[in-house]
This record gives sequence, C-alpha cells and structure tokens, in this order.
Amino acid sequence: MMAETQAFPVAREQAEESPDESNEESEEDDSDEEPKLKYERLSNGVSDILQEDAASCMTVHEKFLALGTHNGKVYLLDIQGNMTQKFDISSVKINQISLDDSGENVGICSEDGKVQVFGLYSREGLHEIFDCPIKIVAVHPQFAKSNCKQFVTGGNKLLLYERTWLNRWKTTVLHEGEGNITNIKWRGNLIAWANNMGVKIYDIMTRQRITNVPRGDTSLRPDMYPCSLFWKDNLTLVVGWGKSVKVCSVKERHASEVRDLPSRYVEIVSQFDTEFFISGIAPLCDQFVMLFYVKETSDQKNKVFCARPRFDIIQPHPDSYEEVSSDAITVRGFQENECRDYRLEYAEGESLFYIISPRDVVLAKERDQDDHIDWLLGRKKYEEALMAAEISQKNIKRHDIQDIGIAYIAHLLEKGAYDTAARKCQKILGKNMKLWEEEVIRFKKIGQLKAISRYLPRGDLRLKPVIYEMILDEFLKTDHESFATLIREWPGDLYNGKSIAKALKGYLSRYPENRTLLEALAELYTYDQRYDQALEIYLTLRNKEAFELIHKHDLFSSIKDKIVLLMDFDKEKAVDMLLDNEDKISIDKVVEELAHRPELQHVFLHKLFKRDHHRGQKYHEKQIHLYAEYDRPNLLPFLRDSIHCPLEKALEICHQRNFVEETVFLLSRMGNSRKALQMIMEELHNVDKAIEFAKEQDDSELWEDLILYSIDKPKFINGLLNNIGTHVDPILLIHRIKEGMEIPNLRDSLVKILQDYNLQSPH
Repeated sequence: MMAETQAFPVAREQAEESPDESNEESEEDDSDEEPKLKYERLSNGVSDILQEDAASCMTVHEKFLALGTHNGKVYLLDIQGNMTQKFDISSVKINQISLDDSGENVGICSEDGKVQVFGLYSREGLHEIFDCPIKIVAVHPQFAKSNCKQFVTGGNKLLLYERTWLNRWKTTVLHEGEGNITNIKWRGNLIAWANNMGVKIYDIMTRQRITNVPRGDTSLRPDMYPCSLFWKDNLTLVVGWGKSVKVCSVKERHASEVRDLPSRYVEIVSQFDTEFFISGIAPLCDQFVMLFYVKETSDQKNKVFCARPRFDIIQPHPDSYEEVSSDAITVRGFQENECRDYRLEYAEGESLFYIISPRDVVLAKERDQDDHIDWLLGRKKYEEALMAAEISQKNIKRHDIQDIGIAYIAHLLEKGAYDTAARKCQKILGKNMKLWEEEVIRFKKIGQLKAISRYLPRGDLRLKPVIYEMILDEFLKTDHESFATLIREWPGDLYNGKSIAKALKGYLSRYPENRTLLEALAELYTYDQRYDQALEIYLTLRNKEAFELIHKHDLFSSIKDKIVLLMDFDKEKAVDMLLDNEDKISIDKVVEELAHRPELQHVFLHKLFKRDHHRGQKYHEKQIHLYAEYDRPNLLPFLRDSIHCPLEKALEICHQRNFVEETVFLLSRMGNSRKALQMIMEELHNVDKAIEFAKEQDDSELWEDLILYSIDKPKFINGLLNNIGTHVDPILLIHRIKEGMEIPNLRDSLVKILQDYNLQSPH
C-alpha cells in the first residue's frame, strides 16, 4: 500500500528504476490514497553547509538541531535549518553528537578518537583523546543535574565516565571484547548498546548487565549495516538490524528467581522481518516509522543499483507487521549511498522525523488538516475539502473556508452542475454581498442566470437592485415563465417595479394575449398599489387571484360594475364574496347589476334564500319566475319555505307551465284541497300520492271523493284496500265494488284489512 507524498523530495516508489532514469525532482502521484506524512528538505544554512561538506550525524532537541560533518565540524541549527553556532571539533568525521534532555550539555566524538563533553553555554567539561576511533557517545539524559554527571563512550570497549566529588572523572569499563560499539541509547537508568555480537542492556543503578539480544543475520558486516535502537518507553527497547525488528521488554524477576541472576530480564514481545535493510527506526504513537535502504536490479542492464530510500509507517504485531504507508524519498545523491550513510533522528514527544544522508537532510512530519485539504483539492474533492475546513476551522492556517467554497462553485460550473452550484452559493457566500454579485455575473456569462436566480438573497440582506433588474430583464427577453415566477416569488421592493413594468408593457404591445406576461404585470401593479389595474387584468384572465386581491385590499368599490364578470368567472366564489360583504355592496345593487343576466340573478338570490329566508323577501315574487325558468327542482322547496311568496302569482305561473306538483301544493296551501286531490288523481294518476294527500288533510269528504274516483279503477281500489283501513271503514269501500270486477291481489288486500281491524279492535 504505497501512499502518495506531497512535497518535492518525495516520489512514488517504482518497481524498478536505474540511476540514469532517476532524478531529484518529485513526481506527482495520482494515487487515490491519501499520504500519512509530508516532507520538506531542510534548506537555508543546511544547504550551504552540505555544498562544501557532508553530513555524518545529527541529533534533535525540541529547541534546536546539532549537525556533525565529515570534515569534523558541528553546527547548531534552529528548527528551520539556519545556522546559529559552529564548533571546529576535529579534522575528520564526527561520529556522534549526544544532548541531554535540557539541551544545555553536549557530547561529541570523532573518528580520530577525540571525545568532548561540555556545556553549550558554560563551555566547561571533559576533553579526551583515545588511541582508537570513538564511534559513539551518550550523555546521561539528566546530565544537567549535579548527581547525574555521567556519560558513556563506545569504541572497542564501553566506558562509563562519572564525575567524583573532587570534580574529577572516574572511568569504568562496562563491557569489552566483542568488537566495536556502534550505537548507544540511554533512557532513565538503562543503557542499551550494540556491538558486533548483539545488543546489551545495562542498569546504571544496580550496576548489572541485564541481557544480551543476539544479532540476527551475522553475514552482514556490522559497520556496513549498523544497528538502530530507540526506547519506546522506560522499559521497552526497539531494535532494528539488517532486516529484523525486535521489541524487547525489560521486566522484573520474581524474588524467588533472582539468586545470582540480575534482578531484571528482557522478554522479546514482538519479532518480525522486513523486506529491506533498516537504516533507522523511530516511534509514531503505537506504530513505527522505518527508514529502509533499498537495492534493486535493473532489467535492462541486469545490475544492482541503489534506489531511493523508503520511509514507511508500519503497525507492529507479535510476529508480523502491517504496512500503513510507504514513500520513496528522493534525497540528493541516493545513488551513491550505503545503508550506513542514512540516519533517522526524531524529536521526543513530537511527530517530527529527520532523514539524514551525506548530502541532504529531509524533514518528515505528520500531515495536518491543511495538508488534508490540499490533498482533497488536488483531487477535486471540493465538497469533502469544504466539510473538512468547516470541522477544523479553528486549526487550519493556510486555507479559508470561503475560498474553498468559491473554488467548489467554479468546479461545479465547469462540470455543468449549474443548479447544484447555485444552491451551494447560499451556504458558501452567506452574507457577503460582494461575492454574491461576482457570482451572479459569472452565472450570467455562462448563460445560467436561471439557476442562480432561485437562490439569491431576498431577506434582510440584499444585493443591489440593479442585479435583480438585470436578471428580470434577461428573463423578459428569453424566458417568460421564469420571469413570471420571479415576479411572483421576489418581494416587490427588491427592484424598481416601475421600470420593470414599463419594459413589460413594451413586450405586451407585441404580445397582447400573452397570459404569462399579463399575470406578471398584474403582480407588478399589485406591488405598486395599482390594485384596480391589477384587478382588471385578473378579471380579464379569469384568474382566481382576483378574489384574493379584492379581499386583501378592500376593492369592493371597484367591482360594483364588474359583478357579471366575477360571476362568469366563478359563480360560487363570487356569490359567497358578495353575500359576505353585503355592507360594502348591497343586495339591491347586485340584483340590479345582474338584471340582464337572470340566470346569474337566480344563482345569487337562491344562495341568499338558502342563507336567510327573509333577507331577500322583496325578490321572492321574482324568484318564482327564476326558479320556474332555471331551477325547477328547487321551486317546490322554495314555495314550501317562503312565507313571503304571493300564492296567487305562484299558482298562476305553475298552472301556466303545467307544474302539477307545485300546483297541487299551492292549491292545498290556499285551502282548495278537493281541487288539489282531483289534480293528483286526474293529472298524476298516482293512487299512493292521492292516499298520502288524503291522510295529510284528514278530511272525510276528501276520502269520499277518492273512493268515488277509484270505484271503477281496479288499481286504485287495490291501493285503497291496502291503505284505507286506519282512516275509513273498509266495508264502505267493499260494498261499493261492482260485482264481477277483477281486482289484482284482492286476497292479500282483504287479509291486510282483517289484520288492521284486529289491531284496532279492543281485546
């Protein structure tokens, strides 16, 4: 899993690469996996130093760097790589620089056997010259304290120096006889060192050597493939050597096990092999960063060459590891470097890693949120970049949320996602009216004003009126529907309504029947409080907005002569409105206006009568004609419910039109029941209605008339026999039936008569 890197010293690792094909410029990677680290070359003073000299070692303090060279110089540098101080230590290679935790005391050793330990500020200390090269020196981490004036050196033996109470230095040989000592790491009371045979740990408090961790691949020359060490914590040592990693845990022995053994022992809790040779190893939370020396074989020339070193993040497991990321680092002169030429140093407590090679120093550090946003923007993942910036807005330093947003809008426009781009403007541009105006112009240039028009500010924060007018003018020329929609949706005070109305009337002179534009003009008249003109348009177009406009702006005085127009448009709404506002337009005025449209007059008066039987009583005589002409089904209910209706007039009209049921009702109401019964029998020929009528009147003479009329009609006799029993003695009817007359269902009728009789007789 190879991650892309951002800055120039890094390239994507390639399967094979010959020295001739490589270069020292970075190659941009198109991987979709985001890198974990970023890299930058230490320049400034470092570049000047390495033009004339070569780096041999470096140590890192949280406040400064100390760089040793092949020409025997030690340079103190600030974190940016600027030189602050220079020491001429020797004429040959500086092998190691060691700093205590305070950064005030330094130990330096060189290839010619010189060792110097002194205060950077006091310049007091020890200057010693050995008769063999001193490869390594390590001062006590707490050297600044008076009781910790100790340091160790490593050449062909491990020597401990301690300052006595007489201010003299006492020397103790801690170990010898296993070849040159190549690395020392001191943490707390434990000193770890590597020699040709393996790694040892010494407890400075108990003065005991705890363990020996044997070297793995003994075929590798220790001076060419040196051991890398670091203390993960006070009791955990990590060893990287050749292609092997071991994690060693220092543990206390149980009291019963001690006897002649050291009180502590080491357990290897994790061990695994790597693909490449290890040049350096360091901690990153619970992971490791590893600097690998890489050799590859060229297919073309079938020869081995030095490739770019790899800088990996790995997740260790007990017997294996998982690669988290891997970067190929383009350091200057990597083609000539050996494994021993690389060093990896880091700042305790910080995720800063320095990759040192003879001609280059490269800083690797964890990517921050700005880097994450850079990566997203580089892949045009603008929405994710915007989200990341919003979440981390307090921590980002190089990016601005609004700038990312504007780039996102531009990207969406480039893709043709016009509506999405316009919608994002609301969130991204927010209250910045200047940016809004710039975006509107951009949308106009690409012919997409329609997209952004729906999302323009229209509340308390607004653009200049000319922006809204520009959009309306554009739509008036190109898109009448969108023009009308904006006129409806935008508040009328966003723009100069009079100038828009004037332009609109110019278009209507060419398209006078354009309903969309006429409705838009009515809206503009309404915004401008020219309600009468707006109403006239709505009524002409039969637009339901007319009724709302009348109600909202109390335009009843304007519609007194437009009642027919309103009724033609929507009878129900018009009548309800007129009746609800009788105080503004009287019933008499409405009836007068509808005089030439009697069918509308009827609709109005009928609704009035349904609401109140008395309010329109003066028109009840007129309503008889109107019901008879336009709504006969409601004539009889009207005659029944009205007490103001002139009966003689009604009878005359119903008689003329041969409205039998209505005439029967009127005759009955006027007291002429016999004539009414006669009409039922002679005109309607309906025995049931005749019997029902006789029952309602409860008049014996009517029953006599009914029997006389029915006596020669078998159907009528049958009906009477079924219904007469409770009102007239059925014997009277039976005696009158002519002998021999055939009466349908006579037997059933006689049975019913006997049943009715029994029910009425007392027991």
